[in-house]
Amino acid sequence: MAFEIDIGFTSLAGRKSINEDFCAAMLPDPLQQGMGSIVAIADGVSTGGMGKEAAQTTVTSLVRDYYGTPETWDTTVALDRIIGAQNAWLAGLNRRRHPLIGLTTLTALVLRGQSYALAHVGDTRAYLLREGRMTQLTTDHVMDHPDLRHQLLRCVGAEDRLVMDYTQGDLQVGDVFVLLSDGVHNVMSDKKLQVLAGADGQAHAEDQAQRISRQLVDAALAAGTQDNVTALVVRVLGLLDATLDDENRRAQALPVPARLKLGDSLDGLTITALVADNGVNVLYQARYVAPTLVTSCTFGGALPLVQDKGALRLRPGEAGSAAPADKEGTPSPGKLYAIKTLHPARAHDPQERAMLAHEAWLARRMRSSRVAGHLVQIHDRLPGGGELGAFYLLYDWHAGETLQQMLDRQHRFGLPQVLSLATQAVTALGLLHRQHVIHRDIKPANLHQGEDGVLRVLDLGVALTGREPEAMRKLHAGTPSYINPEQWGFSSRAAAVGKDGPEEMADAQSDLFALGVTLYQLLTGKLPYGEVLPYQAGRYYRDPTPPSRHNPEVPIWLDHVVLKAVARDKRQRFETAEELLLAIERGASRLLTALPATPLIQRDPVALWKIALVLSVLLNGLLVYWLLFLPR
Repeated sequence: MAFEIDIGFTSLAGRKSINEDFCAAMLPDPLQQGMGSIVAIADGVSTGGMGKEAAQTTVTSLVRDYYGTPETWDTTVALDRIIGAQNAWLAGLNRRRHPLIGLTTLTALVLRGQSYALAHVGDTRAYLLREGRMTQLTTDHVMDHPDLRHQLLRCVGAEDRLVMDYTQGDLQVGDVFVLLSDGVHNVMSDKKLQVLAGADGQAHAEDQAQRISRQLVDAALAAGTQDNVTALVVRVLGLLDATLDDENRRAQALPVPARLKLGDSLDGLTITALVADNGVNVLYQARYVAPTLVTSCTFGGALPLVQDKGALRLRPGEAGSAAPADKEGTPSPGKLYAIKTLHPARAHDPQERAMLAHEAWLARRMRSSRVAGHLVQIHDRLPGGGELGAFYLLYDWHAGETLQQMLDRQHRFGLPQVLSLATQAVTALGLLHRQHVIHRDIKPANLHQGEDGVLRVLDLGVALTGREPEAMRKLHAGTPSYINPEQWGFSSRAAAVGKDGPEEMADAQSDLFALGVTLYQLLTGKLPYGEVLPYQAGRYYRDPTPPSRHNPEVPIWLDHVVLKAVARDKRQRFETAEELLLAIERGASRLLTALPATPLIQRDPVALWKIALVLSVLLNGLLVYWLLFLPR
């Protein structure tokens, strides 16, 4: 489901001559969808005057400046920086003045991804109506005495250092947030507020939020309030994909499942097989026994702002939005799924949790891209529609085999099959690279040939996106036999000076090199540079043997393509997936030039010294023999 919210607000002076309440809402530009939407309400303090100006400037600066903060900042950090700056400005104006002027309360709400963040100070309030139950999310900062309830303990502009209350939580479709000034909530009970907030049963009425806000204000006026009255209502009609912050928060909060055995159940999923266990992650096959399954796919796209009768909404599918309608499916009973979770021994490692959370975020982000058809679908919810009760990733299960499983059972890959697999794999990598994603662990075990004929790329666990945890970025990830020379410190420039250079970060060419090694292995059953054991550095002191030497069925043109893909020198390899794909599609019609043999001095910079040493040893041996045994 695409992100969709309905916002309505009503603010009246009531029985006062001036309305010192102020509220505002702002929705993101299409390029800032990840920042979410922000709403805020403030109640200026009458004492000293300028309460109206304080409320207006505080709310306006907050909702406008929020979108000027870096998207990488946590929501509460962004709010605290902006509110802190506004408070410092107001406090500077109020310094040496008594009574103080320019004071205001503030309650701000940000809906971002699948979570909300709330900032609060003073006696304005925020409520959440969820599944028919109203919950107050804020605490009034007032004197704890019946006759002094109007005396604020904290507000914006009173002190140089402002202490705000921050609350974060998960969003659900159907949530209704209600932000009120004290002129409304002081004269109505929580029960009355709950009835009014949930009174309109038209769940998708475009102006429902506006009607609710008006009902709340009218009820407060009818109850005899003597203050300004403001109500701001936000209805959540749809959610975006979870942000990386959402995933990280869930990863740290949810428990990691204990070690599961065959027949064990997890959230209604019955374990049918242990697929893999590498000591860090565990992969299970599971079957869901429920007779029906409803899935919901979230797609991105431009979400234009629509204003209708005071209600602000985000709608998908307009102004060029590529967001399709929600999809629902009813699979056959007993559908299989894959469960990926942390090994119980790693359950308390926050870095490992963050890495798995990054994989979940990336897999969801890729669902709306063109590469989705070459990846395994991840699910946000259980097949029956419920929430996941533990920290694990739930993927579709596809029948078929990985290329490594085919190699293990001595499957002979024919030339047409290898070319088909290569074309699909290069296409998938090209689409990933266009999304600025580097897989970092391409190998036969992570390429799955489904029974439907589709080659899928598995395991995004160590992929680079620019948003990955720092510990994962520094990790020397990948399988040693498929890692390109630069990541080990080997390079042409380093070889020219006779020493290893610094290790380079993985890039798109790293994935293409690993794919080249994979193709070499499919054609020959061997690795171009031999097997590199774990915790051992790769060595590249010889050029690979052409695949046709091991497999005569390999044509010369494919020899040239594969050898170029796995060349020792990065400058001789394919730069992009599109270049490699073009070479495969052209085949023999436009033969690539064969790469020249790498000179010995580049393959082994100390070779000359080795030769000199051998000659020296032989010469000295002959000299010793001559001195000892030949007649004088």
